[in-house]
Amino acid sequence: MSVAAAALAFAISASSAWAEGWPMFRGGPGLLGVAEGSLAAKLEKLWEFKTTEPVKSSPAVVKGHVFVGSGDGSVYALNLTDGKKIWEFKTGGAIESSPLVLEGKVFIGSSDAYLYALDASSGKQVWKYQTGDKILGAPNWIKTEKGLRILAGSYDYKLHCVDGATGQAVWAYESSNYINGAPAVANGRSVFGGCDALLHVISLNEGAQEKEIEAGAYIAGSVALQGERAYFGQFENEFLCVDLKQGKKVWGFHDRNFPYFSSPAVAADQVVFGGRDKLLHCVKAADGTVLWSFPTKGKVDSSPAVCGDKVVVGSDDGRLYMVSLDKGKQLWSYEIGRPVGSSPAVAYGKVVVGADDGVIYCFGEKRK
Repeated sequence: MSVAAAALAFAISASSAWAEGWPMFRGGPGLLGVAEGSLAAKLEKLWEFKTTEPVKSSPAVVKGHVFVGSGDGSVYALNLTDGKKIWEFKTGGAIESSPLVLEGKVFIGSSDAYLYALDASSGKQVWKYQTGDKILGAPNWIKTEKGLRILAGSYDYKLHCVDGATGQAVWAYESSNYINGAPAVANGRSVFGGCDALLHVISLNEGAQEKEIEAGAYIAGSVALQGERAYFGQFENEFLCVDLKQGKKVWGFHDRNFPYFSSPAVAADQVVFGGRDKLLHCVKAADGTVLWSFPTKGKVDSSPAVCGDKVVVGSDDGRLYMVSLDKGKQLWSYEIGRPVGSSPAVAYGKVVVGADDGVIYCFGEKRK
């Protein structure tokens, strides 16, 4: 075992749950996109790591390590301090799915139709589970009396529930079209949208449907759950808030005729989301009242991350931006030069994100 792998194994043994950091897409099971801690007013590039194809996958950052997939079909474990590679695992297809790091394993989907469980310290395969088509969205998780369960949506129209220890199927819920985004989890249920233009509300006990709510158009991104409300965008140019208990729309936001692919960040009473109108929007969570919008020069498919009083997001204009949460004022930006469709992970005062140039970047405050 290398020194780096040994250090990673020690970090894993020090925390069985790996609850801190940014262990999964959007930071946690509710997919709220909110990070703990704070970020410096100005960030500097600390390191970069080159893969051979575009990086759409959004990183996980846990215990001083970065886990991320690439369009080159590999999953990478990197050192958060210097970006040096610890291990690489090759799958059979491009990876857009984002990793979930939990209980010493890395769970991630691939366009080869498999959901993988890898040993987080060594990168060795623990198990793989086959679905009927590609998996582009990130996995999520629940804990039951029988142990850890992993949830993943697939282009085979199904939400799969898999035993986290063995990779054996527990149940599968079938929708009527592709599932592109990650399933959100809260209050004993999973909520996700699909290309069938429906918001699916699923009981996690047996994978049975609780509700099916009309969304008006297909949902390519992921849903954020806060209390009994679900927040998401769709492809007929509307961003919605839905009451899950009543199964009804609370409010809708429509600015111009551009779709929404970005998944929202929900911070207390504000909802922040990107649009293909080249804007980052912020509205009141209660009623959808517009608070501000921040213009970029390309579509914003990247999902924003909120950390304290700041928001970080990528744009297809080739820049990573940091703006103020209260007014949407630009505080900092970095020109990567190629579209940034990956969503930033924020942890330990650092921002890690991928881009279409195949590079994973880490930004933070340089220690003097």
